[in-house]
Amino acid sequence: SAGNHAQAVAWAAQQEGIPATVIMPAHAVQTKVDATRGYGGEVIQTDGNLLEVCQHVQEERGLTLVHPFDHPDIIAGQGTVGQEILEDVPDVDLVIVGVGGGGLISGVAVAIKQANPTARVIGVEPEGAPTMTRSLEKNAPAHLDHVDTVADGLAAPFVGAHNLAHVQTFVDELVQISDEEIIRSMWLIIERCKVVAEPAAASTVAALLSGQVTVPQGGQVVCILSGGNVDRERLKRMA
Repeated sequence: SAGNHAQAVAWAAQQEGIPATVIMPAHAVQTKVDATRGYGGEVIQTDGNLLEVCQHVQEERGLTLVHPFDHPDIIAGQGTVGQEILEDVPDVDLVIVGVGGGGLISGVAVAIKQANPTARVIGVEPEGAPTMTRSLEKNAPAHLDHVDTVADGLAAPFVGAHNLAHVQTFVDELVQISDEEIIRSMWLIIERCKVVAEPAAASTVAALLSGQVTVPQGGQVVCILSGGNVDRERLKRMA
C-alpha cells in the first residue's frame, strides 16, 4: 500500500486485537508511514516489487493477505462511499473518482449504477500512471514497468482482474491529467475550500477543471476527495 489502505488495515486490526504487517514502498509519504505505525501496524518498506515482497512475507509468516484493491470484499467496502454519496445526493448526475489499482472506483461505480443507472462515473488517472487505461486497451490487467506521478495514491503499477472487470462494466470513461494540473487543483482546494487534499484526492477536481469532463447543465456533480495524507515538506516542494 502507498499508505491509505495501510492505515485502514492497521486501524481495523488494532480494533480487533489482531497484528497487522503492511508492505509499503521505500518512498512512501512519511506521514502515511507514521500513521500506520501509530495504529499499531508493522511497516516493512522496500525498493523491490511490493507484490513479490508481500507474497514472500505472507508465505514465510503464514499471514492472511488483505489485498489493497483486487478482492470482492475490498471492493464492497469501497462501495460504501458510493452509498454515502447517494444518501447525500440521491439525484447525482456525475461522480468523478481517482483510479490507482481500481478498488475505489470499482465499488463506487457499482453502488452508483445500481441505484441510478443514468448517472455517469468517470475515472481519473495521472498521465504518469495510466495503468487502468493500458488494461482496457489490452483487455487484460496490465503491469507497468515504471510509474511517475506526484499522486502516490494513484501510482499502482498494476490492476487486478476484479477491478478491470468492474471498470469495463460500470465506468463510463477514463481521463488522464498531468501532475501540474493535480498540484494546481490541490492548492485551489486548500485556498478556497480550506481542505488539505493529497494529490491523489485532488486529481478528481483537476479532471473537472481540465475541460476533459462533460458536465451536464445544472447537473449534480461529486468529486471524491479520497485522502488528506500529505506532509508539510511535500507541501512546500509543491508550492
